[in-house]
Amino acid sequence: MGDLRLIVKAGNHNRKYCPLSADFKLTEKEKQYVFLLDAETGKRVPSQLSFLEDPSRVRVHWILDSLGKGEERVYMAEFAREPQEISAAKSVTVKEETEDKVNAYIGGNLFITYNFGENVTRPFVYPVYGPGGRLVTRSFPMVKDIPGETKDHPHHCSLWTAHGDVNGVDNWSESANCGRIVHQSFRNLASGPVYAEIASGSNWVSHEGEKVLEEERRLIVYNTPKSIRTMDFEVNFKATERNVRFGDTKEGGIISVRVASSMDVLNGGQIKNAYGGINEGETWGKRAHWCDYSGPVGGAWVGIAIFDHPQNFRHPTYWHVRDYGLMTANPFGISYFTGDPEKDGSFTLRRLESLRFYYRVFIHTGDAERGRVKERYHDFVDPPEVTVS
Repeated sequence: MGDLRLIVKAGNHNRKYCPLSADFKLTEKEKQYVFLLDAETGKRVPSQLSFLEDPSRVRVHWILDSLGKGEERVYMAEFAREPQEISAAKSVTVKEETEDKVNAYIGGNLFITYNFGENVTRPFVYPVYGPGGRLVTRSFPMVKDIPGETKDHPHHCSLWTAHGDVNGVDNWSESANCGRIVHQSFRNLASGPVYAEIASGSNWVSHEGEKVLEEERRLIVYNTPKSIRTMDFEVNFKATERNVRFGDTKEGGIISVRVASSMDVLNGGQIKNAYGGINEGETWGKRAHWCDYSGPVGGAWVGIAIFDHPQNFRHPTYWHVRDYGLMTANPFGISYFTGDPEKDGSFTLRRLESLRFYYRVFIHTGDAERGRVKERYHDFVDPPEVTVS
């Protein structure tokens, strides 16, 4: 039925809508596409290719819909000369809607908008739609005067990256002398049946416009059903000009989220981390593999979790997470989080070196337990074993 077999073993965890990939060697240059078929049913599985540095090899991506722990599934790979035709209604697509916004759609429904124009202090993601088309992040300050929304901390722009002390530059607040993150270009905007990618390049600059560092950011949006949303979020810092010191401050987050106001713990929502800590008193300043913020939106309970990858700097990360709706992954503010000024969390990135962070954003129905956040974390860090034969 096919040229190669892929065997997927679930391992110790139940799997659900889990992104997977496998590498292949192209046997003929003219056959530039790979399709997957379920060996048991014979049905074609949506798949997508990315090309590696070795021009003779490709990586095929797909989503494992469901597989119980201890089970395995076999796929057949077929090489072809033409791409798989899949409609936009069944794909993930990105579109440059305006000169300062890029939208990502899943099955024709808007999921996120990446905002990067000259009029914003830092690029951010808003809106972010979760299950049932519900907004899971706060609209203020992008949209003002929404009934019931809080209006504190106007620099908390939905989902974003920032840090309050980078070579002494405040790139967290929007004060009179703060720094900015200035979008330079898109490295890639790609759509497909399995995922879409938004890859951008930006400069972190001081208030005076002096370049401090370069940032590369990648957002990978996966083609999941409406009940969940999954997005990978990668940030790579490059010290192109000089050494870069990330200062010890709680005011920052390599990935930061301000949840919808109705989800705030102060309004009945809940924070939970990987160790079972509940709400700010048990999660703020604590290290954990993941943190989840859930609460009511539009008559339903929804949540948003951030997963910290084991290869990240100072994994498991510290969390700056508040009952009023803020959740950030911050590995630098150690003296604040521990209450010990002798513990300096600052870090110096040497000139011409890089520092990469990799997270997954998982949006779900219910709280962390009902949303199976712990299982989905293992999809991220302990994925199923894939062998090619």
